[in-house]
Amino acid sequence: MLKYQQIAIEIEKFIEDHTLQQGDKLPVLEKLMTQFEVSKSTITKSLDLLEKKGVIFQVRGSGIFVRRHKRKGYISLLSNQGFKESLEDFNITTKVIELEVRKPTQEAAHNLNIEPDNDVYYVKRVRYINGQTLCLEESFYNKSIITYLNKEIVSESIFNYIREGLGLKVGFSDLYLRADKLKEEEAKYLGLKKGEPKIYVETIFHLTNGQPFDFSKVSYNYEQSQFFIQANSHFL
Repeated sequence: MLKYQQIAIEIEKFIEDHTLQQGDKLPVLEKLMTQFEVSKSTITKSLDLLEKKGVIFQVRGSGIFVRRHKRKGYISLLSNQGFKESLEDFNITTKVIELEVRKPTQEAAHNLNIEPDNDVYYVKRVRYINGQTLCLEESFYNKSIITYLNKEIVSESIFNYIREGLGLKVGFSDLYLRADKLKEEEAKYLGLKKGEPKIYVETIFHLTNGQPFDFSKVSYNYEQSQFFIQANSHFL
């Protein structure tokens, strides 16, 4: 983990530990530089990271302020860190259905920008929130980038492993969401009935260099799923 990322975590923890509220002011830039004994550019990168996460907002000439926290139990649609981070206060567990190296489907090869004869890790798993089914997830990971996965990794947070175990930097993502109806197999895994509604999300995750490494298809249990978007001015 880079220094500015560690500082961002510490600032966020300070906000949580002191139960700071919307509009509460944080120390000025110079004081943060002194406190963490780092350069202005490092602190600026930490604050930019927190601003993108929706933890703070900055007003030129006035200071750094706490932004209203997201509602508990809501999943961020703009997070590239895996939804487990959005639900850190909940017990998130995983049942691995399939994990194997295979050739990609035509759809997966297209979205990962690879040839049909390249290898991918195929992961199929059910995620639970406090013991209730949250979603059925199918993912295709480009094996030339994500070189190793096992059941233990897949049962926990794949994205933590990608960042910390493989040392890769997750960049941007393209997300497509629609409402649909459950197919028979999906309904079985989610404990619902065929034809009931689902929230269906396809996401292509990229590294910071633009390489797509993960194409995921997730069917959410409509009874358990709540989403939010925290938009900054450049989204409007």
